[in-house]
Amino acid sequence: MPVPGAIKVLVVDDQNSVRQMTRMALEEIGFRHIHEAENGVQAMETAAVQPLDLIISDYNMPEMDGLGLLRAVRGHPVARKVPFIMLTGRGDRELVVKAAQAGVNNYLVKPFTSAILRDKIEAVIGKLS
Repeated sequence: MPVPGAIKVLVVDDQNSVRQMTRMALEEIGFRHIHEAENGVQAMETAAVQPLDLIISDYNMPEMDGLGLLRAVRGHPVARKVPFIMLTGRGDRELVVKAAQAGVNNYLVKPFTSAILRDKIEAVIGKLS
């Protein structure tokens, strides 16, 4: 059973308010090792040097969107197996299909509660202690 406090999470979103909301929800669940990035480029810089256990990324971002980040992560020798949850403000069926084809592990629509976030994370990495 994974222990939230030991799991390293990267939260990627161009909106600081969404990163903070996601951080607060993760902290409420018990996560303590939370890294942040404003876009896919920053996220890949972090993922390339920091061992991660989970990436939660927005879809709609400048420079490199969430789908581009997902593809970059899946193509990276170190980060390619890191579970990836796509975060978006819309229930876009086409995006869900593209993300699934690119190897996303789960999908989360904003806004969300910490309980919904926990369910999505548990579906990806297993029941949390």
